[in-house]
Amino acid sequence: MVHGALGGMTGAVEVARLGGLWRVTRPWHPGLRPFLRSYVGYWEAVASPYRARLVPTGHATLLINLAEPFSQVRRLGVPGGDSGRIGSLVVGVEDRPAICVHPGGQEAIRVEFTPLGAYRLFGLPMSELTNLAIEIQDVLGPDAGFLVERLASTREWAARFDLLDAALLARLDFGPEPTPEVTHAWHLLSGSAGALPIARIAAEVGWSQGYLTRRFTQQVGLAPKASARVLRFRRAVALLNHGTASLTEISTICGFYDQAHLNRDFRAIAGTTPGQMVAARRVEGAVALSPSADSSKTRSTTGR
Repeated sequence: MVHGALGGMTGAVEVARLGGLWRVTRPWHPGLRPFLRSYVGYWEAVASPYRARLVPTGHATLLINLAEPFSQVRRLGVPGGDSGRIGSLVVGVEDRPAICVHPGGQEAIRVEFTPLGAYRLFGLPMSELTNLAIEIQDVLGPDAGFLVERLASTREWAARFDLLDAALLARLDFGPEPTPEVTHAWHLLSGSAGALPIARIAAEVGWSQGYLTRRFTQQVGLAPKASARVLRFRRAVALLNHGTASLTEISTICGFYDQAHLNRDFRAIAGTTPGQMVAARRVEGAVALSPSADSSKTRSTTGR
């Protein structure tokens, strides 16, 4: 249900109620569009504490927190992967789940980038951010803190998007360019949803498989094999949500050896089963957990 629309530099801002959230969107700035996968503002319709599982998306995330900070973002299976209390943050490309805890009253802007778009924006090797949630100033510098303050004090969403667009475009102008070979390799891998053999991709770009793995990991954040695994997982999730194919059919379509292989990858990447993913309630960028699911999954996964 569209609640309203306001003008902005790149088009009308649309506000819609989706479940427990109000979401705010507008057309992406043309200069940012090649690097983006999602760009949305949101706030809770009714402030309430929540706990959610962050499932890998294959993208890197910038989250601008405009109100209450997170109590915790805890990466499962990563030593020292607990952020503690954290406000605005950068999340690198992931291949395992995290638990996100918030006290309620969240208002934020969430921007998802392609891995190579994030490489340009963040200006450092993406391998340094893999499976981490890091305070924004530690990645983008002290000016990022001032930007967050300006965004929080600006009440109109069109003006907020204008401010953030300008800051992102300025960083992209000076960010490092991914190497053409890594760019081509990423397009081949993502275009096949992780189905193309890595040896074939290496041959296509003219590098040895070992050299491709090193350069790809530096600029994308995950090795080609791990990236392919996440891409297959994301395609399987999309097919599950569509609801027209069986698990056996999805396993074949997505390039899993069999349904058992699919189930193992879901456990490793999302900490849950395909059936639980379909049944879960969605919150912005995450899958909501019931208290019982959280307690059992958290203990078992963290102990790995």
